[in-house]
Amino acid sequence: MSDSPVTDRGSSHDRSASSAAFSPLYQQIKGLLLQSLDRGEWKPGEAIPSELDLAARFQVSQGTVRKAIDELAAENLLLRRQGKGTFVATHSEARVRFRFLRLTPDDGVQPVSGSQILECRRLRAPSDIAALLELRHGETVVNMRRVLSFNKIPTILDDIWLPGSVFKGLTVESLGRIRSPLYAMFETEFGVSMVRAEEKIKAVAATDEQAAQLQVQPGTSLLRVERVSYTYGDRPMEVRRGLYLTERFHYRNSLN
Repeated sequence: MSDSPVTDRGSSHDRSASSAAFSPLYQQIKGLLLQSLDRGEWKPGEAIPSELDLAARFQVSQGTVRKAIDELAAENLLLRRQGKGTFVATHSEARVRFRFLRLTPDDGVQPVSGSQILECRRLRAPSDIAALLELRHGETVVNMRRVLSFNKIPTILDDIWLPGSVFKGLTVESLGRIRSPLYAMFETEFGVSMVRAEEKIKAVAATDEQAAQLQVQPGTSLLRVERVSYTYGDRPMEVRRGLYLTERFHYRNSLN
């Protein structure tokens, strides 16, 4: 089978697909696969079609499809399982559950985590949050505050902002009924998959209120991590401002 420019029959191209007309063919296939993921054609945790089936669908070689899938797997958007196939990554999977959380215990022993929701409310987006989430002035957001503990020691104070139009019905009560990690709950309850994030890091001193929540002295040194998380199509879906205690932890990242 010879490779040639492709179309995903039965679906329309978005701007990214049409602008990729002169990109390598496997990148075009990758873009079409991302479109299918974005549309929810394959849900988190579900298997995608085989390479042979996808090659027939896009009228390209199996090798071209494999290269596109390899890149998506390297980006943790797909997971290969030996002898079983390729699956849509989900934050319920242990290997990707904490891929955005880079706080690592100094002793290398994974601690037991716990989460306490302090507040969940709906309000008009502050201007800085609206800009980061690409919302119009006055649009509603959900603001959630929580404390993450490790081995029952408060370690992270999170201030989380989500688009209100997407996360309808998210309340303290609904959060209390969910036992899965937040990102896994976003997938199952709201159909939102967080696929990448950008972060800014800065050292700060704990205010009186922050110190009380983290059970430390006011003025204690904290690591402030501001994260903007994106779903498919590079659409921002979360602003998270976390204050990290690093007495027994360090922030670890891999640079390529």
